[in-house]
Amino acid sequence: MKYLTRARFARSAIAAFVMSFLMTPSAPAQEPRTKLRISNASFSITALPLLAAREWGVFSANNLDMEIILMQSSIVPAALSQGDIDYQAGVGPASVNATLRGFPTRAIWFSADKISYWLMAKPQYKTLESLKGKKIAITGLGGTVHVSFNLAMERAGANSKDFVLVSIPGQQIQQFHSLETGYVDAALLSPPVTFGAQKKGFNKVYDVGASVDMPGGGLTTLVKTIHDRPAETKRVIRSLQMAKDEIRKSKAKTVELIVKLLKMDKEAAGETYDEFVGALSPTGIPSHVGMETLVKAVQSQGRHVDRKVAFTEIADDRLAIEVARELGYKLR
Repeated sequence: MKYLTRARFARSAIAAFVMSFLMTPSAPAQEPRTKLRISNASFSITALPLLAAREWGVFSANNLDMEIILMQSSIVPAALSQGDIDYQAGVGPASVNATLRGFPTRAIWFSADKISYWLMAKPQYKTLESLKGKKIAITGLGGTVHVSFNLAMERAGANSKDFVLVSIPGQQIQQFHSLETGYVDAALLSPPVTFGAQKKGFNKVYDVGASVDMPGGGLTTLVKTIHDRPAETKRVIRSLQMAKDEIRKSKAKTVELIVKLLKMDKEAAGETYDEFVGALSPTGIPSHVGMETLVKAVQSQGRHVDRKVAFTEIADDRLAIEVARELGYKLR
């Protein structure tokens, strides 16, 4: 009888240990499986961590059934507020402007610390000075590309008003087509289109992305979601960060994914990877500098110009910090 009592005690102790382990935050696989919807503006290189998390089963490993909805940034705030989507895959001037307009949203995770955009021009134009008065294609007035160009020109000591900006909405290939046909003299392009442009003799006049600390991609959601569903939100952040870490570690695997999803040849995919991986945010924690740049970008368009904006009004980094610690990052 004494032996049986000890055996029962041992079994009880083991069971208690297992249960305590399963209930810890570090075991997301034991949390209830959740169906969620996340919006994304387009399937571009900026969305790579999101696409990788889906394609490589990282969302599933964190007990998330994630549906990706293609949606224009302008209608995302209303979709979040109405519950049509749970998260927005993006942090940029549009999302920050929505928050400043009164939508109760916050930036909670960064994909990249910088955006990848080059000012590409016809062969005869080699400097910013030579492009004054010339037509430059951008994806849209007031968007990320536009405001990043303005900030980059300010940093370069140039005046953005000296250039004629032409809005050509749509995919990058459409801006490049306008450059190839001579409709414009230059265009703001991102990889892989930039590499194709170089091979056709167009000049890289200025690296706009490298001169501006502006987030590329990320995660935005409602304040209510952060407060009421923190464990779920952490699983989303964890999934995206884990996918990003795998992107950084495995070029071959990522190039294969780029070829498959973004329809590039292997050479272009490899060049795009090399350009993109250097811009990735190491921890994903929203930075004060990045958010300040986004506020400045919004204000440069004449919106909320008299308003002093605190970091906590537009971002909440607490859950990203918790995830980073759980994943073993050394934080300052």
